[in-house]
Amino acid sequence: MIDEIKITQAIIESYLNDFKKYLECEVIICGAGPSGLTAGYYLAKDGVKTVILEKNLRPGGGLTGGGMMFNKIVVDEKGKEILSDLGINYEKYQEGCYVACALETLGALIYQTIKAGAKIFNLITVEDLLFHKEVIGGVVINWTAVNMANLHVDPMAMRSKYVVDATGHACEIVRILEKKMGKVLFTSTGGIIGEKLMNAEMGERFVVENTKEVYHRLYVCGMAANSVFGGPRMGPIFGGMFISGKKVAELIKTQLKC
Repeated sequence: MIDEIKITQAIIESYLNDFKKYLECEVIICGAGPSGLTAGYYLAKDGVKTVILEKNLRPGGGLTGGGMMFNKIVVDEKGKEILSDLGINYEKYQEGCYVACALETLGALIYQTIKAGAKIFNLITVEDLLFHKEVIGGVVINWTAVNMANLHVDPMAMRSKYVVDATGHACEIVRILEKKMGKVLFTSTGGIIGEKLMNAEMGERFVVENTKEVYHRLYVCGMAANSVFGGPRMGPIFGGMFISGKKVAELIKTQLKC
């Protein structure tokens, strides 16, 4: 017979077992938006121990909002290939332009990423970084509710070999580094350059080109890459987001093999 206390015990014990298992891992991805989830999928699929931390209740970032609350997204030819990898339905609108349901896309991304072996913890905020021997060595975390309530509660730490900032336009993780260490980033200015006005074509190219290491063992992908390196936003076209996530996974896997 299952009673209320057994339900509570089951939740606490199983969650804490997962949490302890992933306190040390190979890659921590901050942000469970489209690029972060895609990165997690391609890392975990190849056996990389991967954690995705999402500060909100719901993963997905801006994905499910589609364009101006129309829950459809657009991808180009290359983005379509990743949708196919994940088993997501799409339809051709015109040459080189495909439309998918934003809700199905997010559902498939979450399901496939977890099934591949990545662990997603939601409602956890990254508020600082671990720094050892001149490289980023993990993250400092707290419950999102603690931060929202502005409570003075000390955080705890998770260790990893690599950290990925997939927090979108806000580039929250890189911003922490810049605030605490100054102009040390691998950008033309040493700091965050800032996102530019919308240009979908340029933005799609820029996000992929600038998915890379921004400081020792800290990578950026998705809109965080555009914000950090000074690229334009691109609106509700998501092919670049998916390709960026896949690219950062490939870059890190290459480093792990070195």
